[in-house]
Amino acid sequence: MTLAAFAATGATPRPSGETLEQQTKRIITGIDAQLNDPALATQDAWELVWLALSEANANMAYLVRSTNGSNEFAVVARGTDADLTDVLEDLDVGTVVPFPESGSPKPITVSKGALDAFKRVVNTRSIASPSPNVTLAQALAIALKAAPASPQPTVYLTGHSLGGCIATMLAPYLQAQTLPKQPKFAVITFAAPTAGTQSFVDYFNSVPWIINERQNNAYDLVPHAWADLDTTAGWYPNPGPQATEEVKLLIGTISKRTKGNVYVQPGTLYPMNTGYTSLAKNLVNRTTQDFLGQVAFQHANSTYLDLVGAPAIPSPPVVTDLSPTFGAAGDTVTIHGKDFSQDSKVDFGHFACAEGDTVIDPSGLKITTKVPTGTGVVHVRVTNTLGTSPAVAMGQFAYGGPAPVVVSAVSPTSGKVGTLVTISGSGFAQGATVHFKDKASESVKFVSTGQLTATAPGQLDDHQTVNVTVTVGKATSPTSPADEFTYTGR
Repeated sequence: MTLAAFAATGATPRPSGETLEQQTKRIITGIDAQLNDPALATQDAWELVWLALSEANANMAYLVRSTNGSNEFAVVARGTDADLTDVLEDLDVGTVVPFPESGSPKPITVSKGALDAFKRVVNTRSIASPSPNVTLAQALAIALKAAPASPQPTVYLTGHSLGGCIATMLAPYLQAQTLPKQPKFAVITFAAPTAGTQSFVDYFNSVPWIINERQNNAYDLVPHAWADLDTTAGWYPNPGPQATEEVKLLIGTISKRTKGNVYVQPGTLYPMNTGYTSLAKNLVNRTTQDFLGQVAFQHANSTYLDLVGAPAIPSPPVVTDLSPTFGAAGDTVTIHGKDFSQDSKVDFGHFACAEGDTVIDPSGLKITTKVPTGTGVVHVRVTNTLGTSPAVAMGQFAYGGPAPVVVSAVSPTSGKVGTLVTISGSGFAQGATVHFKDKASESVKFVSTGQLTATAPGQLDDHQTVNVTVTVGKATSPTSPADEFTYTGR
């Protein structure tokens, strides 16, 4: 799982832009650093042999070999780095197509989307060291030729999410190649959606793999695609969140993308978290955003690493907030967060900060930089060799002002009608209005640009979870799980 998690390194291109070669080199540097870390589950016992990133950052795969004398190799695949809906839509399951590259003597079929991803991986040539201008199959053949004959080489195929799906197709493809030293093959996937139909699974399971496992979080939605996705509309058990009608509609709509094609999962299932003991405890309210947030948590690399008992891998940068949140080009801004390294680079939207204007605090918790040219409201993000920080509401900068209006927290998070609620965030001003869902609070007090207090107004249903939003002028804060308030009655 640790090798599979490494595949997410550098998956997001730098917002200000970088060439495919620049991104590839950045990914290689990040993965090399993690492979050399003896504190991780990989124990500094692997080295990178080959890595290729396909056009448009659609797919990535890499090959490593063991350095501890075990004569093992691992092929790791990565799919699109996107949100849940994009991940599932990428598979294009409405059409099934032949998969002759599998080596099966009989025709077998897979989804068109899965085959497209597979072809991108096997046809992409590396464009940077350590093995430039060769395909995956060529790189594996070269590595095996240079490997000792004893012990017999073992090639592992693995990946998380769409990477796991792709791995199940790479496995029979590579096993069917004529390779030096006649290696054994093993397949271990994590959180993988289905690649093919019963014909694919019948052939896949007939191949003499030394390991054939799919390890899934029992409450991860993605592996249920596309065999039994509808069952997830009944989630989550106590303490929740339960699916809203909007969520059920979304799942139903996505399920129909199969257009009647029946998909089956290969391999032996090893479920984890069957008791739903691992969950994001701040995402349990019956709201669409909490449900989708819990889905993302259950599917995350970090959750899977925890479930298999592996140490967490080094994190890419995280931006929590910045000060000030509005101004002009040339102004000085302080960015707060964590995991800022000395090689970090800062972007305001699509514009890069000059490296000479950027000072990274040795603590890794603060960056001071000058605002580059730009317009409108943009996200400030930090990139290093491990990845790019996600866009966050408190990390927005408004050119020319006013400051972006954001709610970052409410306290308490539950109470009766009339409860006094403290609202934290940014961009607040005198005259701000506060709404609990669509009901305006009748008592709002301005404390500072980062804090308001307001009493909870009555609702038609005084037993529900609602979003608390702040409006200043024409600007209203976006909703998120951080602004939720749950009514407990009158």
